[in-house]
Amino acid sequence: MPPKEKPKEDYTLKVTSPDIGGRTVIGSDKLTLVEQRQFLYVRIVRANGLPVNNMTGTCDPFVELKIGNYKGITRCFEQTSNPEWNEVYAFTRDHLQGGRLEILVRDKESAINEIIGCLSFDLGDTPTRFPPNSPLAPQWYKLEDRNGVKVAGELMLAAWIGNQADDVFSVAWHSDAAAVSGKSVTNIRSNVYLSPVLWYLRVQVIAAQDLAPSDKNRKPEAYIKAVLGNLVSRTTVSKDKNPNPTWNEELMFVAAEPFDDHLILSVEDKMGANKEVCLGRSVIPLHQVEKRLMPQAIGAQWINLEKYVAEGEEKTEVKFASRLHLRIFLDGLYHVFDEPTYYSSDLRATSPKLWPEKIGVLELGILKAEGLLPTKSRDGRGTTDAYCVAKYGRKWVRTSTIVNSYAPKWNEQYCWDVYDPYTVVTIGVLDNCHLQAGDKNDGTSDPRLGKVRIRLSTLETGRIYTHSYPLLVLQPNGLKKMGELHLAVKFSCNNWINLFHTYSQPLLPMMHYLQPLSVYQLDSLRHQATYILSLRLGRADPPLRREVVEYMLDTGVNRWSLRRANANCERVMTCLSGIVVLWRQFDQIRHWKINSAITVLIYSLFVAMVMCPKLILTAFFLAPFVLGVWCFPKRPRHPPHMDTKLSHAETAQPDVLDEEFDSFPSSKQGEALKTRYDRLRGISGRLMIIIGDLATQMERIHALVSWRDSRATAMFLVFCLIACFLVHKVQFKYLVLVIGTYAMRPPRLRAGIPSIPQNFLRRLPAKTDSML
Repeated sequence: MPPKEKPKEDYTLKVTSPDIGGRTVIGSDKLTLVEQRQFLYVRIVRANGLPVNNMTGTCDPFVELKIGNYKGITRCFEQTSNPEWNEVYAFTRDHLQGGRLEILVRDKESAINEIIGCLSFDLGDTPTRFPPNSPLAPQWYKLEDRNGVKVAGELMLAAWIGNQADDVFSVAWHSDAAAVSGKSVTNIRSNVYLSPVLWYLRVQVIAAQDLAPSDKNRKPEAYIKAVLGNLVSRTTVSKDKNPNPTWNEELMFVAAEPFDDHLILSVEDKMGANKEVCLGRSVIPLHQVEKRLMPQAIGAQWINLEKYVAEGEEKTEVKFASRLHLRIFLDGLYHVFDEPTYYSSDLRATSPKLWPEKIGVLELGILKAEGLLPTKSRDGRGTTDAYCVAKYGRKWVRTSTIVNSYAPKWNEQYCWDVYDPYTVVTIGVLDNCHLQAGDKNDGTSDPRLGKVRIRLSTLETGRIYTHSYPLLVLQPNGLKKMGELHLAVKFSCNNWINLFHTYSQPLLPMMHYLQPLSVYQLDSLRHQATYILSLRLGRADPPLRREVVEYMLDTGVNRWSLRRANANCERVMTCLSGIVVLWRQFDQIRHWKINSAITVLIYSLFVAMVMCPKLILTAFFLAPFVLGVWCFPKRPRHPPHMDTKLSHAETAQPDVLDEEFDSFPSSKQGEALKTRYDRLRGISGRLMIIIGDLATQMERIHALVSWRDSRATAMFLVFCLIACFLVHKVQFKYLVLVIGTYAMRPPRLRAGIPSIPQNFLRRLPAKTDSML
């Protein structure tokens, strides 16, 4: 029997109906887009007067909490009878099997962790507390033994029923992650991160004065080297080979608040191919650098250079009078790109004085995921510990990690202020590989499970969108669906005037247009910004690791991809296909290949518009109005998502994907590299021909008046003179009528040869003749 075909994956967006109800906000209720989950919260604060062990004479207490099969243990304090834990434990109420909460205070030093005392609570008597209610105050409870007899010592605690909007949710120990312990617990908690404020540091080097070269018998070849952290930038070698060189060049860096780094400027003398000598240096603390917050000029300054002393050399008291003339400032008039332009979540300038008015609020509910695939092995079986990361503007959010689940439920909600609708919120799903204590996981990267992008301008204001998004990952062996992510999204507008006004404003701050940066500068500075964000967010607790930051910021979006190049060409052809279809329809009409009645009708409309020119503009504006109304019932009802067909992800060949995932520079050698190079040459050759044909046509138009072909230019000028006379003497509508009638003439009056203008234009010379 023939083998069964593998069922085709479903990559479409699906509408879901979660039990969120679109509740109105009451007080500080944060759960309007997610399903409420109830937890039993137990806060262990401190103990007092605990008895010491008779054998050791000390007390090393810890607390054990038990409900059914769930058990939580606090950290242990050594040699104290008055420990203070201040720890919170959360037990998912739906998973609780027992009806009583047992709290045991034990002594670690005893052989069997002797019970010092215990408490027991009936869950039915536990109070309920939901925001915006104030936190429940902890109380003192006398400890008892197993028989209910009071013993020495007391324990302060509080227990209540709450939901995931509770203030302690993100810092609590969760029963669903009981297998995670120690320092790794912090890696599973939900957190909110803020990107540091990024500035462009601009160093405009003008000149230097009184340099003291090490070799006075040669002219110095000086250049400026600027070092900021791990980033190095250089000017060109000055053309002035003397002690007073000039440059008039600008170096740019990305700096982040707080400004802990120092800018090191040094004047280097290029002695040879691989040798340079420092002629002087200056260390500038960034917190002392002036900030430009408004469009005003920053004055230049002279700074003194210090003599550089290498390690091991003795410092000598020598007068050193070299100076450097420069203009240095932190520029807040630009937006510092840390994302690709098309996927930006923030377009504001660094300076708060240039921020536009807030136009609304974005609310995002991360509900759950389904059908996740295993990404690692634990105890001999596949497992996944998934968490989500969402980024919009400077605010990053990370959900809690759901341990060992292919269908994790987060039900966490977050919100952001919105300043521009042409922005994108990005949600990524990853697998947490840092749940085991120790150093063995330090070099492990969290695998990617998929990403979702939602552009706010595609959302209707006030509407709640609930969809299931396929999680797609393109791997070297092809496209893979890792599961589905359920989201609830709402874009609320609180100022319609500002919203509509935004559409009339420039997309970027004004300085991007008045003094634009080059494409090379923007690309280089974006990589610097990504590097800085990776360092800063990686120092948080829990850290947002480098591979996560790079995945969310699409650092490899500019890398060559034959698959993406073909997709972009297809997008262009799709946009032009409408014009091509209209032209083909008109060509068939004017050649009388369609129903003759339609041709006569079109010609009658043409005559009516020519005889009454006022109808032309009316029809010009009426046509898109009618077309828009016609398309209204078919308008998109869902936000766009990854299109696998448009991206050529399903049909990409293994060799194409292997090339796309190759490192830069390439790690391939031999025949594979030769094949890819030849393929690129073929693609570039076709592109070269297309560009050459377009240039040839433009040069032929220019040749009409350049007298390169004197006879053709003379005929064209005579034609222009006659046309000028006819246009002056004959009314314009009659000329248009004659031209239109000629174009719509019946097939019997046509000849199957190119027209006179085409023949004339094709005979004009172009610069192709001068090409080697």
